Amino acid sequence: MGEAEQIEPQVVAVVDDDDAARISVVRLLEVAGYTARGFDSGSDFLAAADVTALSCVVSDLQMPGVTGLELQKALHARGVQVPMVFVTGFGTVATGVQAMRDGAVDFLEKPADPGALLDAVERAVAKRATLAARAEASVGVQRRVALLTARERQVFEGVVQGLANKQIAAQLGIALKTVKVHRGRVMQKMEADSVADLVRFAEALGL
Repeated sequence: MGEAEQIEPQVVAVVDDDDAARISVVRLLEVAGYTARGFDSGSDFLAAADVTALSCVVSDLQMPGVTGLELQKALHARGVQVPMVFVTGFGTVATGVQAMRDGAVDFLEKPADPGALLDAVERAVAKRATLAARAEASVGVQRRVALLTARERQVFEGVVQGLANKQIAAQLGIALKTVKVHRGRVMQKMEADSVADLVRFAEALGL
């Protein structure tokens, strides 16, 4: 089962060594309709949480052991794209900027305004859903690309680069008629109705 299929849109992890703050945020999220799971350290979260089942992580920035930024980097190292919302009483502009550059959805000061926190979590959940949809689409495209022969893959790449059939033929050193045959097979195997579809598939693959 792929990561996109495992996501539960309403599950949020709260990571904070401050018991009162963590419990308060967990209760706020639960009242708002989320399923919230509390962790008192970044290391406990990384060891116990099923990160593929999370839509958002609300984390303190400054914690003993694994800090919020280190937690964010650890998730990235695992290839997990879970949007994060940072809440801290000791934040600086520099750390806030770094967190945002690394993909954080928001950076709030403690005690966070409940409305602002819920808004940030809502945006994070929406972002996670978008990332999941893209990942699922990418898997489907990869499956179809795997059906292409080496020559068909070359023609596919030429088409998405905006090259005309004659240009592809010249580039590959094959007959124009052959390019047209390969192009037709590419359209069929990729289940594409237009060149625009092929371009969209290429973007999903990062080509």
